[in-house]
Amino acid sequence: MLASGGSFVAVNGLVRALGTDLPAAQGAFIRFGFGVLFLLPTLLPMLGKPLPPGTLRLFGLRGLVHMAAVICWFYAMARLPVAEVTAIGYLNPILVTLGAALFFGEQLALRRLLAVGVAICGALIVLRPGLRELSLGHLSQMGAAFFFAGSYLFAKRLSGQVSAAVIVAMMSLTVTLGLAPLALWVWVPVTATQLGALALVALFATSGHYCMTRAFAVAPMTVTQPVTFLQLLWASLLGALVFGEPVDGFVLLGGAVIIAAISYITFREALLKRRGVTPSVNEAKL
Repeated sequence: MLASGGSFVAVNGLVRALGTDLPAAQGAFIRFGFGVLFLLPTLLPMLGKPLPPGTLRLFGLRGLVHMAAVICWFYAMARLPVAEVTAIGYLNPILVTLGAALFFGEQLALRRLLAVGVAICGALIVLRPGLRELSLGHLSQMGAAFFFAGSYLFAKRLSGQVSAAVIVAMMSLTVTLGLAPLALWVWVPVTATQLGALALVALFATSGHYCMTRAFAVAPMTVTQPVTFLQLLWASLLGALVFGEPVDGFVLLGGAVIIAAISYITFREALLKRRGVTPSVNEAKL
């Protein structure tokens, strides 16, 4: 989880360093294009195999939702402090919990509802609406959190029909194809430095997801989940040391509140599992 957090902070830092010179859709397209290249060993064997009925439509819908998420994220990352984007992104598992209850009929006990409420309070501490002007970057990152949650819910639906490798590969392929016309519409000349940075973004993102998967395989979520808070500390240090961004105590406090709520939900699910009760799915591991 430490390596995973470091990888994702590197992703944030690289996109932040790219700034606003590349349109969000173009930057996202190039990043996912490199991702498809990395996943070719997985994609090529899939091409000759039929997919279960109905999954192609789900893959397409997930691709559209995830495409909207990455465009919003790229836009926000180029305009907001690294720590703020990281803290707001912690809302993803909370939104997935609410979405699972709304669309999959999973039960929300009172304790989980209270934890969700606490997480929302944490987000308000980060955003501080009314105390400062919220920019389009803030709204974009909030939109990214909602769209990423929708993408994870599609992944949950697909997980019962195809393997995890197929889900990841198809997501990269559909998002790249979906971004292509948008990227061409806003295309600007790309330098070798920008291409290299986006290739590193794809590499670090792949590394982060791989390390996270390994962590979940060898340790319970109750151990790995709280470690994600270190990602916010590293993001704050990166913003301060590399980009000259002031360390915002409200962002650290709000992020800590959100992580505490997520950790509580994870801990409750672990208790229920030990008691032999099927818990609600925690999509944070996606």
